[in-house]
Amino acid sequence: MSASESAGTDADAAGWDAVRELPPSAKLVAKTLEYNDTLTQSQLAEETLLPPRTVRYGLNRLEEVGVVESRFSFSDARKRIYTLTIDESR
Repeated sequence: MSASESAGTDADAAGWDAVRELPPSAKLVAKTLEYNDTLTQSQLAEETLLPPRTVRYGLNRLEEVGVVESRFSFSDARKRIYTLTIDESR
């Protein structure tokens, strides 16, 4: 394992440790993103069966701890696409 791979693994561990401290809704959103790569907020609400407001809260908390990235959708600039930045599942 190279130094950069080791650093990535350490960051992944720290990321999941940070997620463990978050509310259950944020954990569910993180796990859903882990299995689905990228989703919009409305897709997350549909997948998790959580209200859109709860999904938004979970995404905000995940962004605060730095484990979720968002970008504008190319197909609809009004929407954002969310991606989990933790690679290794724990």
